[in-house]
Amino acid sequence: MDKFVVTSLRQGAGKTSVIIGITKALNRKIGYIKPLGERFLYRKKRLWDYDAALITNIFGLQENPEDMSIGFHHSKLLYMLNEETTREKLCELLISVGDGKEIFFAECGKDITYGVSVHLDALSLARELKAQLIVVASGDDDTILDDVIFLNKYIKMGDVHCKGIIINKVANVADFCDTRLPKIKQQGIEVLGVIPYYNELPYFSVSYLADRIFAKIITGEENLNQIVKNIFIGSMSVGAALKNPLFQEENKVVITSGDRSDMIVAALETNAVAVILTNNILPPPDLISKAAKMKTPLLLVSADTCEIAKQIEGMESLPTKDDLGKIALIEQMVRTHVNLQALIRS
Repeated sequence: MDKFVVTSLRQGAGKTSVIIGITKALNRKIGYIKPLGERFLYRKKRLWDYDAALITNIFGLQENPEDMSIGFHHSKLLYMLNEETTREKLCELLISVGDGKEIFFAECGKDITYGVSVHLDALSLARELKAQLIVVASGDDDTILDDVIFLNKYIKMGDVHCKGIIINKVANVADFCDTRLPKIKQQGIEVLGVIPYYNELPYFSVSYLADRIFAKIITGEENLNQIVKNIFIGSMSVGAALKNPLFQEENKVVITSGDRSDMIVAALETNAVAVILTNNILPPPDLISKAAKMKTPLLLVSADTCEIAKQIEGMESLPTKDDLGKIALIEQMVRTHVNLQALIRS
């Protein structure tokens, strides 16, 4: 079984998408864990990491997503586990999840240092699982170059074997390969692939958005697969909103308090793909009925408009299990731009 720990030096590099693409392209039976969960979901009194649930659903895994993580909060893990007991938990996960699998991934948190205080950072995971490290790098060209040189100069691998780097979301691959890649190769770390930026991938579905902000779906459940391209914060007057060009854009989601009936009506009449109702306030029944007839999702959240806007701003786009087109695109991008033979070569 090939075992890999997938990490990055920065948040939002695309680790989960790379794992999906590699597994799809190799067509191998996958084992997956996310030891320190960070994108947690709470459903039916069960707590699990979004990435673990996504991988489980895409690949039809038998394991439960909540069993793929050791914990979610540093404070609890610091109190409950020490280095030895954490090591034992990891070994148990490897045995229970990895049994009978052909390829095994342990996905790290938001960056390479995340979880070091609770012994669940990338290097600790690779060492304890006897797995090879894959680093996903993304950002602008200079940021990627800086990250790779920093990785080589200042991060001491010790007995951890770095399989290589996958450079992701590159705006101009030809220019990058001419100007930055030669310097990167001088660092002595194998470059497994350079993946271009795909315009289709940054957009997420209403369903994904609803999951990530813990929204209760009031109406429009049949249209949760709509793609979100624009976010409009409906905190001003309706007159001001209607004069704003963004309010007329297609595939927009409007965030507004549930007591702003005027803004909700305007959002529905301009064909918003969803309306997020903040402050845990439901609009009047006639508006709910109107949205239901239009099959427009109304998503109820307890947080205020500002907080929800902040959450969405920092949200990484990932597919849902039903985003078959996006999953197929991720597979194709890895198949085309990653050296899969070098990846699985011993």
